[in-house]
Amino acid sequence: MNTMSQTGLRNRALSPEEISDIYRTALRIRFFEERTASLFAEGLVKGTAHSYIGEEAIASAVCNYLRRDDYIGSYHRGHGHCIAKGAQLDRMMAELLGRSTGYCSGLGGSMHIADLSLGILGANGIVGAAMPLCTGAALAAKLKGTGQVAVAFFGDGASNQGIFHESMNLASVWDLPMIFVCENNQYALTTPFRATTAIDRIADRAASYSMPGVRVDGNDATEVGFAIREALERARAGDGPTLIEAMTYRWGQHSMRANLRDPRPDDEQQHWRDRDPVKLLETEMLERKIVSAQGIEEIRAQTAIDLEAAVDYAKASPEPGIDQMMAAVYAPHPVIVEPASKGTREISFIEALNEAMTQEMERDDSVIVMGEDVALTGGIFAATKGLAERFGVERVRDTPISEATFVGCGVGAAIAGLRPVVELQIFDFVALTMDMLVNQAAKFRFMLGGGPKVPLVVRGPQGGGIRMAAQHSQSLEAWFTHVPGLVVMAPSTPYDAKGLLTTAIRDDNPVIFLEAKLLYVSGTGPVPEQQYAIPVGKGDIKREGTDVTVVATMAMVPRALAAAAQLEREGISVEVIDPRTLKPLDEDMILESVRKTHRLIIAHEAWTTGGFGAEVSALVVEKAFDWLDAPIMRVGAPDVPMPYNDELERAVIPSQARITDAIREIMR
Repeated sequence: MNTMSQTGLRNRALSPEEISDIYRTALRIRFFEERTASLFAEGLVKGTAHSYIGEEAIASAVCNYLRRDDYIGSYHRGHGHCIAKGAQLDRMMAELLGRSTGYCSGLGGSMHIADLSLGILGANGIVGAAMPLCTGAALAAKLKGTGQVAVAFFGDGASNQGIFHESMNLASVWDLPMIFVCENNQYALTTPFRATTAIDRIADRAASYSMPGVRVDGNDATEVGFAIREALERARAGDGPTLIEAMTYRWGQHSMRANLRDPRPDDEQQHWRDRDPVKLLETEMLERKIVSAQGIEEIRAQTAIDLEAAVDYAKASPEPGIDQMMAAVYAPHPVIVEPASKGTREISFIEALNEAMTQEMERDDSVIVMGEDVALTGGIFAATKGLAERFGVERVRDTPISEATFVGCGVGAAIAGLRPVVELQIFDFVALTMDMLVNQAAKFRFMLGGGPKVPLVVRGPQGGGIRMAAQHSQSLEAWFTHVPGLVVMAPSTPYDAKGLLTTAIRDDNPVIFLEAKLLYVSGTGPVPEQQYAIPVGKGDIKREGTDVTVVATMAMVPRALAAAAQLEREGISVEVIDPRTLKPLDEDMILESVRKTHRLIIAHEAWTTGGFGAEVSALVVEKAFDWLDAPIMRVGAPDVPMPYNDELERAVIPSQARITDAIREIMR
């Protein structure tokens, strides 16, 4: 078993300065949490908060040895971690009171406090989420050669999450400078550790991932201090990650809003209260004559004064306004002018994607590519072919088959300053990543008050047409257009694929980049050889017309164009609009076209019910209803999973004939 030796962890002493610093931090955490509880009881701290009382020695000792630029990721019980890493009490308290002067401008609250200038990637309301995010920050540190380390704090409950195991594996495979700190307080909500975990020591799980694992007394700052020092030495030397399991106990219930009976035995609670980590530090300082009893009282008095000043600051601070809230969702998009000419050179859709990534990687060293099989083979559809040979396997990285974690790694790397392009081998697998995309990437900027950037691209093939059946053929764009904070791009031509992917890589927001499989095999199109980009939210009129507007997306665009060419011979003039970016949507282009043609059809490969077409339909009904001369029609897939049989697959995917029939019907 590959475990870190605990020989000599006890009977060793930290220096007086170390003990004193750790004590002062622990006391600040204790006073902060006690005051938070009283403010919650007064109704000034809303919602809920999760107290760190009883566990102060862990964060205080760990963060005492971190550099200012080292990263930490936390969880819902994160006040202690943030304070230990250097967060100001006044801005912390202002955030808990929902004020604009808080760390997240009052938009994040107790569970989401962060400060990237201190390396605090954020407390997190999702169990275990800090682990994949910290793998990304650690990857960024490794690629940049900064010597930084990322520390992920999590509870014992999170050790049973899949992302715990996936993150441990990824960190070990890539030798990331990362430390996993499990604060084992022995209860997940109200369920005891022994009832949910099939192993006695979480630290023993480290052996499965070829890294050291050590269990320490989490209430003993000295034990924690020596363990973290050794782990940091390994990480900074390039020797990879470490797992530290710190045994501790929270004094209160899971949260301050607890409405459940506390099942923990009274004698158990008393045992741990007798091992109060703050009192243990005070006792050690007195025994070693580091400070006198009067000195301790003076420290306590000053800490109390600091806390009341922080509370006064928070109470006097203004609340955030609606304009501030709305501005926090998206970072400004890059200012781009689309080229006037597409040129005459013709390449395929996949070649266009490859060229965009190649040129952006040449232009910007912070652009990296990761995903399953992207380096050795160029991916299942060869979109990344040749990139590893050109840029090396450090920047083009094959990942384990663990979508949630390598997407989360991409999110963390983006927050830490890289521009990751993450490929999902088949876009149906995005269901495994929804927490990282919806709860992390999309909300990160907003939860932190509108300051951070998350320049992440998640791309890959979606839809049917190549007989891959129900779990590999879905069109899921409507999921993502529903989520504030995400940009959704959906090109239909090689020209658009290259230009939009270039823009996506340069954008400071997370971008969902959808590539219809049918377009991979649809031939070639004109694409300029030089770099270019397409503005976010700018649609394209693929064909002008006067009688009916067809708004088509992705693989339906060439089918709509073919239908329009066919109907021209029947005297019907069809205007075909490709939104290109589904979110933000070029509403003006669609509305202007409908006001001209007075008829609208929306065609997409996805299911009709709840599909993106319903959003376009609602837009036109709300803003251009008086211009319509006929009901809006949608052409999409029926409510059935994609069949394997080729004839049935062709029947499910909207065809040129179905679009043609819809146009004829709306013209009657």
